Amino acid sequence: MVSRRTLIIGGVAVVVVAGIAYAATSGSKGGSSDKFTAAVVSDTNGVNDKGFNQSAWEGLEKWGKANNLSKGQNGYNYFQPKTVADYDTQLTQAATAKYNVVSAIGNTFKDSVQTVSKKYPDTKFVLVDEIADKKYKNVASVMFHSEQSSYLVGIVAATKAKEIGDDTVGFVGGMKNQVIESFLAGYQAGVKSVDPNMKVDATYAGTFSDPAKGQTIAKAKMAQGEHIIFQAAGGVGNGVFQAAKDQDATLAADSKDKVWVIGVDMDQTNMGDYKSKDGKSANLTLTSSLTGVGRGVQLITESAQKDKFPGGKTVYYGLKEGGVGVVTKNLNADEKKAVETAKAKIISGDIKVPATPEN
Repeated sequence: MVSRRTLIIGGVAVVVVAGIAYAATSGSKGGSSDKFTAAVVSDTNGVNDKGFNQSAWEGLEKWGKANNLSKGQNGYNYFQPKTVADYDTQLTQAATAKYNVVSAIGNTFKDSVQTVSKKYPDTKFVLVDEIADKKYKNVASVMFHSEQSSYLVGIVAATKAKEIGDDTVGFVGGMKNQVIESFLAGYQAGVKSVDPNMKVDATYAGTFSDPAKGQTIAKAKMAQGEHIIFQAAGGVGNGVFQAAKDQDATLAADSKDKVWVIGVDMDQTNMGDYKSKDGKSANLTLTSSLTGVGRGVQLITESAQKDKFPGGKTVYYGLKEGGVGVVTKNLNADEKKAVETAKAKIISGDIKVPATPEN
């Protein structure tokens, strides 16, 4: 999210030397006439961000390898802007390199995709995590039911909070937009399904790329006695993890005052590794809300390859399609059971998860 997530799902995206991305555009020719080719354009966090962008790139890699393609101009590739001002340039380079499908990763790309797509009507563009205007017939929008996965982590958060005696859980969002608000909405609903009286303390950073701000926000929440924080804030989420690690490093590994962080977009378990005061190797990642950005990129690229590109339309992927999910490997048996029960009910339609947060 967390470019997103601007997620979490914290995803939503990846630091790669910019020269690699630019080198991918050297030369005037891209995909050959006998091969279907595709590229992703990451946001400025790059394709090694351990989140939204990385998931997208891994999905394209999976598609490419399944089609016996190699990384490069005649297969699959990525482009990485240095700044937001480079978006148009990188999208243009991907189009002029003749990639059949160009996927722009993140909700900050809308204006650039719409501008560049008009100039290259024969290129199929994909806008991930934002909705393009319907008049752009060579642009397909890919969205995710992030509220479904955040509902599940909300169940986990509330269950853990009750165990340690907390009546409030935290949420840190990046920029306040439709996607991040859907994360919050699902989280709130999941928490309330466990305890209707439990509060969700939500704060928006106003950015996805300031870890220091994430630290500041997290420290304020911890000072208020919050021990569980769900971050759907991109690079800001790195600061949330750091603040929690700084705090937990002063405690014994099994301390009830331990702060837990919920990851977003990818399995962010490894981001919670730390050493406790008593010298033990410990981890503070409670779970992660997964956004299958890679799955979405893979599916939409396959559709284009089969000449079924949904230009001018928006495609949503949720639990049913494998577009979102939750990490359960660190949960106990009761927590896993609660999550799996809720997941089945969401897929069947017995649970309708709201996408609009409470006031």
